[in-house]
Amino acid sequence: MRVLLAEDQGMMRGALALLLGMEPDIEVVARLGRGDTIVDAALTHRPDVALLDIELPGLSGLDAAALLRDEVPECRVLILTTFGRPGYLRRAMEAGAAGFLVKDGPVEELAAAIRRVLTGETVIDPALAAAALAAGPDPLTPRERDVLAASADGATVADVAARLHLSESTVRNYLSAAIGKTGTRNRTEALSEARTRGWL
Repeated sequence: MRVLLAEDQGMMRGALALLLGMEPDIEVVARLGRGDTIVDAALTHRPDVALLDIELPGLSGLDAAALLRDEVPECRVLILTTFGRPGYLRRAMEAGAAGFLVKDGPVEELAAAIRRVLTGETVIDPALAAAALAAGPDPLTPRERDVLAASADGATVADVAARLHLSESTVRNYLSAAIGKTGTRNRTEALSEARTRGWL
């Protein structure tokens, strides 16, 4: 089984590659530290499974999963993350991921999950699956998420409007809707809440 590994922390990437390489039927064919290199590497190495972290520079593992689904559909995606948030799980499944595991599990479980997704199974951390069902769907629209994310660095409404090619009144409307849906008092709190729940 050919595995592509994308993890931004060098030590973790090396350790995972070493541990997976000890499995007799697994070969790590690519080790990446950035999300924006995943699709090109998958097209070059043709892995059976892409093992992706969520928090990657350049492009998130969730966004990369959606691109792989479209551009390398034969490659199964398994998300492996520190952030076991229900919103991330939901977004991963929407992006076509075949599995979602948190990093604190044993490596034997990871190797077994890789084998299982290759047989067509969906593998999800059971505690996280239960939490995702209890949390319900993400209430934010894609545009509300875009506007919240664009305001993350303290950008003004005018800055966000210019970045996203929207009018300032439209940006204010999206921010107001996001604040209401997250039950917060301002956009800073809304951004924090959306991140905590894995909606961003």
